[in-house]
Amino acid sequence: MSVMLPVDRRAFLRQLFLLAGAASMPALLTACSTDSGTSTPASRLQGPRPAGRFANLGRLGEPNAFGVRLPAGYDMRVVAEALKPVGDSGYPWHIFPDGGGVMAKPDGGWFYISNSEVPGFGTLGFTVPQLAPLANPLERLVPGLGGASAIEFDRDGNIVDAFQILSGTTFNCAGCVTPWQTWLSCEEIPEGLVWECDPVGRSAAVSRPTLGLFSHEAVAIDNNRRVIYMTEDMPEGRLYRWLPAAGDWPSGSRPALANGRLQVMDVPTGVEKALLEPQRVVWRDALEPTKAQNEHRRADSAAFNGGEGIWLFDDFIFFATKGDNRIWVYDIRGETLEVLYDLATDSNPILSGVDNITVTDRGDVLVAEDGGDMQVVVILPDGQLKPLLQIVGQDQSEVAGIAFSPDGRRLYFTSDRGSNQSVGGQRVGLGVTYELMLPN
Repeated sequence: MSVMLPVDRRAFLRQLFLLAGAASMPALLTACSTDSGTSTPASRLQGPRPAGRFANLGRLGEPNAFGVRLPAGYDMRVVAEALKPVGDSGYPWHIFPDGGGVMAKPDGGWFYISNSEVPGFGTLGFTVPQLAPLANPLERLVPGLGGASAIEFDRDGNIVDAFQILSGTTFNCAGCVTPWQTWLSCEEIPEGLVWECDPVGRSAAVSRPTLGLFSHEAVAIDNNRRVIYMTEDMPEGRLYRWLPAAGDWPSGSRPALANGRLQVMDVPTGVEKALLEPQRVVWRDALEPTKAQNEHRRADSAAFNGGEGIWLFDDFIFFATKGDNRIWVYDIRGETLEVLYDLATDSNPILSGVDNITVTDRGDVLVAEDGGDMQVVVILPDGQLKPLLQIVGQDQSEVAGIAFSPDGRRLYFTSDRGSNQSVGGQRVGLGVTYELMLPN
């Protein structure tokens, strides 16, 4: 039997991982059991390789009026800029827009929901040049300056309204839209909470401490298996899952998110071996689920260097770790972990600063860069990597908030410390949110 080299194996895995579920936008994440087994398992991924939606993506052109490079045939607009009214709503958009998601409306319209990742300043009366030295935002943290906002669109993409859905929170990073039509917003601080928000105004935002106290980055949900997965953005971060207590999440209904078990992934053979072949995983109960996890870690749990975006595709989940520029694949049914992309060894290492992720209805994986070349890079189903867009002149910023409209014709993204205005030759500001319009 021939041995597949790590780079080729990841390319093969990347091609096969993106097969199932091409008929609809992917669901959110799912769960697995805790039987670790002893032998090294084979990869479960198999089947033909479909053409991705971005298979014919061309080269990026010169920067447009917004300082963004796009392929031919693509267009864009600014939908919101920090501290400026959104459309005719009169609502000033929040600063530092980070993770985002789209929630469909029954009338064919949608909400674009965005977190405010305020790193914390004693006052907002700073000048633009003072934004650059953000080496360690937590050292400047001032509680209560974060939150989340929503922009409402009609079925034709016109802005209807904009408003705040969460306030008084701290360093809100990413999250997810739930299957029961709410938004989970994550606080990225050591004792951070997940907040459940209601964009349609039926109820006030509420914290969900049962989901753990840690530096939350992103969330994904398996509505069928009734499991929630979460990444932790710390150098020694973990991958968590939450299982509801009896009665908290009735079958066919939404969860109360009041009581459940917090668990953490372990890879007994070591995560580095996942660079070569699938490794079995074990889920273990958190030692002190009601306390800050960075102070109460299990020694027998796997460390991931800076957990970022997370997503479900069929019965596979993948998540990004920015500290080592990797995208990992967890096979729920096979109960194994593999590496999909590794900057250090990939044959086409154009993707760095991996952060927010999303997936198209045809299996293209889109990854936003925090730093790097300020790109959104597409991992095609055949394994190729191609840049979809690049923000130029905003090197102190990051690309975030990538999310498709329900019809898949528009992609929202943010430059969380960018601006639509040039200041001293640089577009550095308090954040701007864009809409990319894809060709038919």
